[in-house]
Amino acid sequence: MKLLGKYPSTRMRRIRNSDWIRRLVAENNLSVNDLILPIFLTEGSNKKESIKTMPGFYRYSIDRIEGIINQAQKLKIPMVALFPKVLKNKKDNMGNEALNEKNLICRALKRIKKNSKNIGIMCDVALDPYTSHGHDGVLINGEIHNDKTIEILVQQALLQAEMGADIIAPSDMMDGRIGKIRKALDTNQYTNTKIISYAVKYASNFYGPFRDAIGSKSNLKGDKKTYQMDYKNANESLREVALDIKEGADMVMIKPGLPYLDIIRMVKDTFRIPILSYQVSGEYALIQNGIKNKIIDKKAIIESLISLKRAGSAGIVTYFAIEVAKNLRKFN
Repeated sequence: MKLLGKYPSTRMRRIRNSDWIRRLVAENNLSVNDLILPIFLTEGSNKKESIKTMPGFYRYSIDRIEGIINQAQKLKIPMVALFPKVLKNKKDNMGNEALNEKNLICRALKRIKKNSKNIGIMCDVALDPYTSHGHDGVLINGEIHNDKTIEILVQQALLQAEMGADIIAPSDMMDGRIGKIRKALDTNQYTNTKIISYAVKYASNFYGPFRDAIGSKSNLKGDKKTYQMDYKNANESLREVALDIKEGADMVMIKPGLPYLDIIRMVKDTFRIPILSYQVSGEYALIQNGIKNKIIDKKAIIESLISLKRAGSAGIVTYFAIEVAKNLRKFN
């Protein structure tokens, strides 16, 4: 029978009609090499604490950290990021516990480095886990003091490098801190210690569960809008990244992830520097709750991560790292 009408010679569906052809022509893929696992630390022994606002994620005491590290290594996840929940009695206005060589981060670094050689460790440089007011810097007369904060951050970075951190990740958003930290690291022979700058960190509404996890949410006085970026701005991110590259950043972090895909792409196209994105706690909680309540399919996890890769991320900090590494073939 003769078909009526004209049909296109180019049919885009031809390269979608089988699983094998879709895999063959895929422009972006996700592997375990793209994953960075966050780990929350808590004081005490034999602890694995659930986090109410982050279902399925936990805090670990240092004596149980090797289990999660070994799991990450077996799955070939290349790097973990450590975050402490500091006891209230160890917090003060200046965040002095950040400089204690026996604090949670330092003890964890020493233990991991002693027993696990083939995994990278990233540590945030910021004071919010350690301050009684919940801010990333020193609070003086109601304002975060940029330069006094940097003086402490430099010491914190040096201490973390001494304890074995492979990557220093300033997440505080103080002006000029990358240059000061890089100079201090080089002067003290930590020339191979890498810096991932949280160059583009927005004053986002998606951070709440993380602040619960590290115990800073109830302490936070006011907001962080005077130092974190305004989410209404895009071009400002290019200035932030340009400054941090000039000051010595090896890589840059964009945080949050999904609400800022345009920023990731813009920074990637402009600078061609390795970009990491952070799929933050609020994103994780929304996806997890959607799956739990059967509103979305579990494959939304991989879709969300692929979107970050597609936008230009070289790597992704995600609370789904273990689950994705275990089930990557199933998700695809």
